[in-house]
Amino acid sequence: MHRCVWPKTPLDIEYHDVEWGVPVHDEHKLFEFLILEGAQAGLSWQTILQKRLRYREVFDGFDPVEVARYDDAKVATLLADAGIVRNRLKIAAAINNAQRFLQVQSEFGSFDDYLWRFVDGRPIINHWRSHSEVPTKTPISDALSQDLGKRGFKFAGSTICYAMMQAIGMINDHTVDCYRHAELVALCGRTPGN
Repeated sequence: MHRCVWPKTPLDIEYHDVEWGVPVHDEHKLFEFLILEGAQAGLSWQTILQKRLRYREVFDGFDPVEVARYDDAKVATLLADAGIVRNRLKIAAAINNAQRFLQVQSEFGSFDDYLWRFVDGRPIINHWRSHSEVPTKTPISDALSQDLGKRGFKFAGSTICYAMMQAIGMINDHTVDCYRHAELVALCGRTPGN
């Protein structure tokens, strides 16, 4: 069984085999990936995966309504928690992004409806032969980043947006020799080349 080259540790492998590239439409999961991808800026995804369970605990299960209400006392508690990335700007961005997330939900009916319209509601199926071919951003992630920025989101640059799009299955960037590429194509009901 062949998989993409980047998963090296058991945690990476489990994430790759179970989650990465699977379409996500659950609001709390979408908010989770928005926050975790922002927290990852300048760090490895491995670091974030190691801290993910603690993030879920201290960020109220990634409930955007709860996170949007966080005050200075909660920020101080988060900054003292070694189980997460203790970066004041990233924590402030998570709270800000929760507030913006709720505004998008109000405007579009759901964050899911807002987000998936950037790919016309269907995953983009790429056919990379090598991990080195996979981009770090695209015109679509540029457009998403620009739109999020206009709406006041922080830590939502194009590279962060592209990583989130990969994670939540808006894009299938498994290499074609990876067993998950074909599985996700079948899951999404699309044939190669479509």
